[in-house]
Amino acid sequence: MSKSDDKRYNQFVGKTATIPESNAVVPIIADTLTKMEFGTGVVYWCPFGDSSDVEFVAKHPELKIKHIKNKDGTLNELAGKYAGMHIYKARKQVIEDWKAAGAVKSIEKKQQIVNVHERCSTPVEYLVSRQWFIKYLDIKPDLIKIGKKLKFYPDFMRQRYENWVNGLKWDWCISRQRYFGIPFPVWYCKKCKNVLLADEKQLPVDPLVHKPSKCSCGSTDVEPEQDVFDTWATSSVTPIITQKLFDGDTAKKLYPMDMRPQGHDIISTWLFYTVVKSYLHFKKLPWDTAAISGWVLDPYGEKMSKSKGNVVAPQEIMAKYSADALRWAASAAKLGEDASFQDKELVTGQKFVTKLWNASKFCDIHLKSYEGTKPQKLEIIDRWLLSKLNSLITKSIENYDNYEYSKTRHEVELFFWHDFCDNYLEIAKYRLYGSDTGKKQSAQYALYHTLWNVLKLMAPVTPHITEEVYQHYFAQRENIKSIHLSAWPVTDKKWSDAEAEKIGDAAVAVIGVVRKYKSQKGKPLNSELTQVTVKGFDKIMAIEDDIKAVLHAKKMRRNRDESGNYGIVIRTQMLGEFRVSSLLKAFYQSEI
Repeated sequence: MSKSDDKRYNQFVGKTATIPESNAVVPIIADTLTKMEFGTGVVYWCPFGDSSDVEFVAKHPELKIKHIKNKDGTLNELAGKYAGMHIYKARKQVIEDWKAAGAVKSIEKKQQIVNVHERCSTPVEYLVSRQWFIKYLDIKPDLIKIGKKLKFYPDFMRQRYENWVNGLKWDWCISRQRYFGIPFPVWYCKKCKNVLLADEKQLPVDPLVHKPSKCSCGSTDVEPEQDVFDTWATSSVTPIITQKLFDGDTAKKLYPMDMRPQGHDIISTWLFYTVVKSYLHFKKLPWDTAAISGWVLDPYGEKMSKSKGNVVAPQEIMAKYSADALRWAASAAKLGEDASFQDKELVTGQKFVTKLWNASKFCDIHLKSYEGTKPQKLEIIDRWLLSKLNSLITKSIENYDNYEYSKTRHEVELFFWHDFCDNYLEIAKYRLYGSDTGKKQSAQYALYHTLWNVLKLMAPVTPHITEEVYQHYFAQRENIKSIHLSAWPVTDKKWSDAEAEKIGDAAVAVIGVVRKYKSQKGKPLNSELTQVTVKGFDKIMAIEDDIKAVLHAKKMRRNRDESGNYGIVIRTQMLGEFRVSSLLKAFYQSEI
């Protein structure tokens, strides 16, 4: 076969050639599939060597086709003297025979792309057999159109779907020659060759066991279909099967479903075939959205797979770290991206679970007297915490709506660990232990609502520890059976307080610097300071009592610095005076 406009070989088109190893006479034809610039510009076509050969067969039905391969990889009698040989051995023998006949001009090693089985890496060979198909090449434009209505998360995964549909060249083969699977409810009449379908009332049936009704020709002599359905042909009806379990309004509500979560490697199979089935049955999508995740990779960047033996059993992980730690690690991966399996994520998840439990126990101690009412006055640092919580809830709702659970997990972790545990609890505990009822109630209000909302935000990621904490400390107050049945957190405009956030951030910065100073000097955190003087933070004195309590400072003063600098002067009785200049100027460009 050569290209029709290749003048080098035009004189041979229409003639025949003899194949050395079989003496078979084959026609020489011209076709656009040949590339003039590739090799000699002439192609030896053999039936079903690869996908291009299949395409060639469909294009030239006038050619006589010989099927020389058996299912076990050996050659049949049509292969002549090579009959009975395995295809790999036969290939080597053909080359030896060519050499002996003087038909080989040269042998060169070249790198080629060969399709192999995804698990065992065996090269794929084509066989010709009768199969069942679902026709869909004629509806490719419709499948593209309906696919555009499907919301992909992340959106770039849509292109994989469209590339697959646009590249389709054959209808959907839904039959497989396997031992296990759902059988086709079909028999063949031996007398008239009619195809007999099982009546719906007979389903489910196994044609190897059950018998059909009498054929229209009157014969009862039938042959059962032995093929089974391809797994994608059956798994693609899962949304429909789920709907059929219910009646009336419930069934209507369930279809289309809200979302399909799945991996990116089966967009061209499970997702696509489910869309096909839904379109053919109902002319609509099976779900509104598709959340596409990536693979879990081993430490060497390889996909984890049972066939490769690089899988870590989840049971082992849960036994060592806990189920919540495993879910925590899994939630670190962004949608659509592959994630490397790392022990450090499990360790971090385990630490978070422990931290949440310990912080909850501390809160419970100080919430036993909490009556659930909002105090007349909220202290600034409590308003600071609630304002940050309000922003966190807003971001989390947006992230969860977009299936960006990794962002929510990261932001809740930072808020809980840094703002709540490291800073707020340290600042507020002096009021919680104190005797001032008003200030104590203010801290209790902030404490309760913050922990309660953090638990709800993290419940989808760490469902076990959040439920445990809920049952211990919140169930009686909230009167809900489970945290997983509670209402989702909502924002409260009254909690938003930009000024309180600025003052609170300044206080946290000052406390952090002074604590660092104590650590560098080898002094315990509860060591007493004579005085702390701050520069450049106008309204920070509004939370003077909280700062003095945390820092164990007898006095706190503020000096206005006209130069716009920020700083701290720390005075101790034994070591004298120390200055820390330009405190967080990059963070506070506007004066507080």
